[in-house]
Amino acid sequence: MPSPLTQYPEGMSRVEQIEGEVRALNQDELKAFREWFLRFDADGWDRQIEGDVKSGKLKALAERALRDHQSGRSTVL
Repeated sequence: MPSPLTQYPEGMSRVEQIEGEVRALNQDELKAFREWFLRFDADGWDRQIEGDVKSGKLKALAERALRDHQSGRSTVL
């Protein structure tokens, strides 16, 4: 998170500044950034799912899936 003193060029958002930085990467840097971002994004998704499981948000979906499976409304993948 930038400090409150961080200045961006007139009319440029933080995202726009990051987009410009990404566009300026060479192929090796872009590859490394892409690999890092995929891990970063996956880790965030994993934390969200784990939090949803712990909070019970997915319980109703899991119960329905088990009922559907037990009643023969599922297929083997």
